[in-house]
Amino acid sequence: MEYEPKTPQYNTSDATSFAHTSARERWPIIITQGIDDVHRSIYATQDEEKVKEGKWIVSELAGLKYELQHDRELSPIPDDGEGDVADYNKELDALKPAKWHSVPWLYSECYLYRRISSIFKKTQRWKSYDIFARQKMSTFKSSRPAVVELASRYRDIVTELESKHTIKGAKTGEELEEAEKILFMEICEICLWGNATDLSLLTNLSYEDIQKLQGSEARKNSEKNILVNDLDKAFKVLSAAQNSGKKERRVDIVLDNAGFELFVDLILAGYLLASGLATNIVFHPKSIPWFVSDVLPQDFAALIQALADPQSFYSALSDEDEESGTKTPPLSEAEVGNLQFLFQHWSTFHSEGQLVLRPNTFWTAGGSFWRLPKTEPALAEDLKQSDLVIFKGDLNYRKLTADAAWPATTPFTEAIGPLGLGSGIRVLALRTCKADVVVGLPEGGDERIRATEGGGGDTGARKWAWSGKWAVVQFSDGKA
Repeated sequence: MEYEPKTPQYNTSDATSFAHTSARERWPIIITQGIDDVHRSIYATQDEEKVKEGKWIVSELAGLKYELQHDRELSPIPDDGEGDVADYNKELDALKPAKWHSVPWLYSECYLYRRISSIFKKTQRWKSYDIFARQKMSTFKSSRPAVVELASRYRDIVTELESKHTIKGAKTGEELEEAEKILFMEICEICLWGNATDLSLLTNLSYEDIQKLQGSEARKNSEKNILVNDLDKAFKVLSAAQNSGKKERRVDIVLDNAGFELFVDLILAGYLLASGLATNIVFHPKSIPWFVSDVLPQDFAALIQALADPQSFYSALSDEDEESGTKTPPLSEAEVGNLQFLFQHWSTFHSEGQLVLRPNTFWTAGGSFWRLPKTEPALAEDLKQSDLVIFKGDLNYRKLTADAAWPATTPFTEAIGPLGLGSGIRVLALRTCKADVVVGLPEGGDERIRATEGGGGDTGARKWAWSGKWAVVQFSDGKA
């Protein structure tokens, strides 16, 4: 398509790619889980019209699953009143004949979620229903130990920063900046790994503790799986803006998953504001249920509401708890206090306009971010106003790089095309690898990991990049 690179994209027909596995194994399961979710909501309602529409939705989802499993041609998205239908169908027309098992992976996966959305949009009672909402809040609830621990540490850190504007024990400006850099990198790495990281690394805020953190064995163990780590470059940019006395310092975060990952994104946002590395944070959520767990504006509201009354949230039994008879122990008074502190802190930032949500249908379009300057110039111009735009997660990375089969040594600044050098946009990608595309590796890096157990070896597949075990943190200074 227009505005995309000439390098071929990954395709669901390629047996050596994760695209092949996704189309045949993952997607039917996702649709089945969606059908189960709708059945549960039908069972819980007394509204006859909603029940009738719900049964129609189940039938439509089952039909979509049949098309997918029997490798039918992708059919045009019906006119559901949304402005992106024409673009999706124009691209589909250009790909003809496009069958589920032989189509560009990026487009077909976006198309899948857009098709699911269109089913709901054609109803009255289910228009804004999110078939993934139950899963999102369930995973957040299951992350309780990490949430509670991070809440305590966050409260200590931001209270110290906001009351004293320093880190205790830092005697010089150089020591303070060094400590801030380590803290910034640690919180970003928690953001990168989610609850897979060792949260106990985030110490109480003292210069001595942060020095220990830098030498921590556990931190080194997590860092060794970050194949490229440009966090120091990102910190340098934010620190320079802060030291220059620039009044407005904005950081944008193009969000990925809801639940615990959104929680740690808020931890990062709150830290940046409390430390003065930013004065404004702009969150970019999705506008329709997307890739199962992606953040919608209502997910942000649900998380904040859970923190407003954490005891009720964590003591409410899930369906699984009721079936097993499991009871969750209550939170301690201190834990409730720490979580409510987060609620107050983040709500204040939000009410004062320092933390805003800015959805845009571009984030759920069928193509890559290479198209941004041409197809959504207003959004591109807006992102140029930011000091740093952080793109979270695997899908955003695939879209940045157009999900193309680049050689692994291709420079990141080249693979992101129009968002690279000279774009006016500073890009930081925080990505754990869960798909084939990867760029910016040193010579021989890809081959070295392929040779490890489960890495893909001589199969032709880059299997090491499918598991989430490895990560890249890559920076491009489009303002340079």
